[in-house]
Amino acid sequence: MKPLTEKILAGDKRSIGRAISAVEDVTSEGLELLKEIFPHTGKALVIGITGAPGAGKSTLVDRLAAHYRAAGQTVGIIAVDPSSPFTGGALLGDRIRMQNMATDPGIFIRSMASRGHLGGLARATVDAVAILDAAGYNKVIVETVGVGQDEVDIVKAADVTVVVLVPGMGDGVQAMKAGIMEIGDIFAINKADRDGVLRTERELEMLLSISGRPDAWTPPIKRTVATENSGTDGLAAAIEDYERFVASQSEQPIGRRARVAEYRIIELLRDRLLKVALNKGVTQDQLHEMATAVADRRRDPYSVVDEIMARLGISQ
Repeated sequence: MKPLTEKILAGDKRSIGRAISAVEDVTSEGLELLKEIFPHTGKALVIGITGAPGAGKSTLVDRLAAHYRAAGQTVGIIAVDPSSPFTGGALLGDRIRMQNMATDPGIFIRSMASRGHLGGLARATVDAVAILDAAGYNKVIVETVGVGQDEVDIVKAADVTVVVLVPGMGDGVQAMKAGIMEIGDIFAINKADRDGVLRTERELEMLLSISGRPDAWTPPIKRTVATENSGTDGLAAAIEDYERFVASQSEQPIGRRARVAEYRIIELLRDRLLKVALNKGVTQDQLHEMATAVADRRRDPYSVVDEIMARLGISQ
């Protein structure tokens, strides 16, 4: 086993940070590292926190982390930030808001740039989760970038998904359109001291009553006021309830994790095949010529893709 892998398994924060940087940059070192640590993963509970911008997700993550630390558990936090338009890096807003936890030896916080990746998650988020899992963190919390209708990608990374809503921000129909109703295992109405909380709660209850889930789980609705640390214990209890529910199912927890693994295999395969196509099927100059021909309507993009696939010897 390589020294870096050994340090990660021992929980060395500097090595964890170096490893996450390697997988973000898609280096060969990062790929080999992921292969080595994979047998040591699968122990952490991965909690996805998603919802619209301004819902108070970061403060809620802060309070949840404090709750778990008080219980003697270690917490890894991945906060997916919007990318800087200048550097491509994370804007670090979440780490600024969570600075109170930065010195806690039992907490690791990493901001990751979404880099234009749809779904509210950075491309390397799942790999970063695996690294924190292998490092021995009991809970890994993933906070998404908060991009509304693209939030549904969180199901590809989390064991349990918490959807954070606030009173007065959009109606229930919009929430359903965004796919939020389908991905939420638990709903948290944050800033519950505001007017309209009862209406939001009733809308959620109505939508949940008609949506239904194949696993027969009824997502609970929890009120929280994260700034006052109110409702955090109830939210954490709901997460534990769902964890127990999943463990009691005959196909679980393998069923959900198998679906996550399937998503991951497809995603990795898509990335690899795209690289092969761009490296071996077409040169940059040829791609530019093809794009120009499509823009001028002299060619169609479908025939261009067929040509590239034919060069690679791939038939449909």
